[in-house]
Amino acid sequence: MVVKPVLLAEETISQDDLQATTEWMLAGNRLTKAEVTTQFEAAFADWMGCNHAVFVNSGSSANLLMIYAAKEAGRLRNNKVIAPAVSWVTTVSPLMQLGFDVRLCDCDPVNLGLDLDHLEQLCRAEAPSMLVLVHVLGHANHLREIRAICDRYDVILLEDSCEALGSSFDGRKLGCHGLAGSFSFYYGHHISTIEGGMVVTDDPELHQVMLSLRSHGWSRDLAPARQADLQRSHNVDEFRNLYTFYYAGFNLRSTDLQAYIGLQQLEKLDRICARRAANFDTYAKLLPNFFRQDSDTDLLSSFAYGTLVENRMEVARALKAEDIECRPLICGNIARHPFWVRAYGDQVLPQADMIHDYGIYLPNHHNLNAADIARVTECFNAVASPFDLPLKRSA
Repeated sequence: MVVKPVLLAEETISQDDLQATTEWMLAGNRLTKAEVTTQFEAAFADWMGCNHAVFVNSGSSANLLMIYAAKEAGRLRNNKVIAPAVSWVTTVSPLMQLGFDVRLCDCDPVNLGLDLDHLEQLCRAEAPSMLVLVHVLGHANHLREIRAICDRYDVILLEDSCEALGSSFDGRKLGCHGLAGSFSFYYGHHISTIEGGMVVTDDPELHQVMLSLRSHGWSRDLAPARQADLQRSHNVDEFRNLYTFYYAGFNLRSTDLQAYIGLQQLEKLDRICARRAANFDTYAKLLPNFFRQDSDTDLLSSFAYGTLVENRMEVARALKAEDIECRPLICGNIARHPFWVRAYGDQVLPQADMIHDYGIYLPNHHNLNAADIARVTECFNAVASPFDLPLKRSA
């Protein structure tokens, strides 16, 4: 008997989606960025409940864009920034590449976001101008307390929400609680545009800066009044403006082809988020003896089920033998990765180190059913040894 593999992700682009996309392509529509990108951005912003969205070619580019836009928009009083130890390489690497002085914050022992005590210590000691957080595996950080700390120390908040599309807190979706938020539409995420990402913001000035930075630093995607103001300020005529660059920009554009796929993906996103939330609850019931990530998230659009085990390699091998995929609990501790150690040296972050050494996550996606999760947890329970988290809770 052939047993169906349980994969970390399965395609969200259906055969019907592909057929519709093929017909749209063959009708002669423009494939590079044009009007459909604008339609997708407007639809995504509406779904998120925010004012603006900027479509880019990956979630990593979304992080790069919102970080650089905060700098270019003149919002930062210094180059000091705090990032989460439990995050992803392209949460942290744009900060290093853009010349920021980065400090890593240890993780909360329950939601795996930012540890409040360590965050307060860093803000007091370093006086950073910006904080980038990650909603780990879809779970909200302690956002009320983090916003209060940011207000107290005059720190701008950015949200890497690439793992949290659809999760909400205090009645508002994650990604909309700071100056800007980022999302990924890679194959392994909640929805897919093949490759792609999005930045959302309610800030009209930041939105205009991001539109320019996305496309070389020119002005042609900007609001007419903003274009006219830039031309007047720099004494640029209409013809010269076609190839005038107001910022040292990038080419982070995606395509109308991917935006067309994205519009179809939005139609099923609510159902995908609900299924991921239900799957998380099923996992929690079937793994009562293991660490369970928890948060005050209203709707948990779970990216994966994270937990901790003493014998991680043994568990990973056992799951692989049963055609069940698993991974380390994202990066573990960024401070333990070679690129960080080369730049900053060794750093001890006790709670993030626990995640680095014992963290593992199990598959969760919209195509998993109760039988799939039962098979995963049966195999997991048969071999895994629980790791008891000997950690404090944030105040």
